[in-house]
Amino acid sequence: MSLKRAGVIIVLILLIDQISKLYIKTNFALGEEIEVFNWFSILFVENEGMAWGTKIPGEYGKLALTLFRLVAIVGIGYWLWDSVKKGGSRILITAIAMIFAGAFGNIIDSVFYGVVFNDSYGQVASFLPEAGGYSSLFHGKVVDMLYFPLWKGYLPEWIPFWGGKYFTFFEPVFNIADSAISVGVAMLLLFNKRAFPKEEKEEKKKA
Repeated sequence: MSLKRAGVIIVLILLIDQISKLYIKTNFALGEEIEVFNWFSILFVENEGMAWGTKIPGEYGKLALTLFRLVAIVGIGYWLWDSVKKGGSRILITAIAMIFAGAFGNIIDSVFYGVVFNDSYGQVASFLPEAGGYSSLFHGKVVDMLYFPLWKGYLPEWIPFWGGKYFTFFEPVFNIADSAISVGVAMLLLFNKRAFPKEEKEEKKKA
């Protein structure tokens, strides 16, 4: 698979990701929800940290996270380039391209959104507001909107620790970039032998 085709995958994912985020940010107030089905909603939330809303504490926690993401994206980009150069499998290159696009999509939010948007608390945000953005460069929040509450209800009393408590599956809210990363990682795990065929053959020869 060529680097050009990998680039097409990356551009398509980035376009869908950023268009969806721009639409949500400029049409929804924070916390606003539209139920599409009883198991799927468009719910606007913002993520200040890592996956599942985890944050790095401290004044410079957000900056450290964004800088880490920038370093990581360089490493993923090199991995992609090197895999194409070495004739890596189609599955491997597609998976890396998806992971790269997803990571890059969320980096755009983290780096620029705090500057180009005002906040969404109780209002619909404006793009390039005259009064300036809600934060500074590298301190933006990631826009999430895909919510799949597949099941809601009280768990049976016999379940340890969580028995009798109200539970939602699946509770996290995510975006297209997160989906691309998850699918890319899943491809590497599920199709590991097809993703790394050369490595597997070399191990058999050594054995």
